[in-house]
Amino acid sequence: MFWQKLIARIGTTAVTLIGVAVIVFVVIRVVPGNPVAMMLPPGATEADVARLTALYGLDKSIPAQFLIWVQGVLHGDFGTSITTRQPVLDLVLGRLPATLELSIMALVMAVAIGGTAALTGTRLRGSRAEGAIDVANGMALSVPDFLWGLALILLFGVLMPVFHISGRVTPSLELPFTTGFYLFESLFRLRFDLWADIVSHMLMPALALAIPLAAIIGQLLKQSLKETMHLDYVTLSRTKGYGENHVITREALPNAILPTLTLVGVQFTFLIGGTVIVERLFSYEGLGNMAIDAVINRDLPLIQGIVILFAVIFTAVNLVVDLLYTVLNPRLRHG
Repeated sequence: MFWQKLIARIGTTAVTLIGVAVIVFVVIRVVPGNPVAMMLPPGATEADVARLTALYGLDKSIPAQFLIWVQGVLHGDFGTSITTRQPVLDLVLGRLPATLELSIMALVMAVAIGGTAALTGTRLRGSRAEGAIDVANGMALSVPDFLWGLALILLFGVLMPVFHISGRVTPSLELPFTTGFYLFESLFRLRFDLWADIVSHMLMPALALAIPLAAIIGQLLKQSLKETMHLDYVTLSRTKGYGENHVITREALPNAILPTLTLVGVQFTFLIGGTVIVERLFSYEGLGNMAIDAVINRDLPLIQGIVILFAVIFTAVNLVVDLLYTVLNPRLRHG
């Protein structure tokens, strides 16, 4: 059953990616405006516009353009950026590590905050503290991440300038990196000075992304724990004399965490997509910031490359989470 499910999910993933590619390719080309005209100076002639339009293949029909693009993708060529004149794949892969590191840090923070809130609320169920935690969860969930970002900038960038609120790393520092994963590579090289500087730049945007997700995780995990606490095996563990902390963390949590695991996987993909506005707020040099520039400049090849990459990440994470849930759930594994 597992291998059949794996093959079926891979097939569905492939169809999804093809559908996304077609939709994005068509939509960004039917939007009014000529991206080539934005590259030329005000005194450019119609002949100059026509020449560049033909150079980028925009004078052909949409189906013909799509076939040319697909042929290039199959050979690893996602086209050339209209604004920077650099290969799209190089640009996208160059910014991807920054966004992944930011998203992973935000996910870790969200799991830590949401998990702590859920366990504390379950431990103090029926008390005023539980009500306060529920109110805090509701407030955190009702405010979008970019508003949390603005609040953090005001608080820690203006009123109490404690953390960096702009950029990814201090430019004056020596940057001996060979990959784009600055956070992980600085640890690998034992450059803790660089690591601390990078964390101080990432902390505020990561926290802005983490707060709404932490609220979702906290609510779902708390609800799952609440349902699990009434099951027979949990009651049996109490009769054996185990303390409440042991009952919650050792007995109830392993079974209650499965629905939360699925949610975390799905929300991680939305978290990556949500970095677009937050990266812009904090001038963070990631993929989301590049996406906004690409849309403003109507850089069609770059927009396509970014959206396709987001789609690949989204489908891949969902595939992994779905298969992991099947492996961890005995009823599905042996069904």
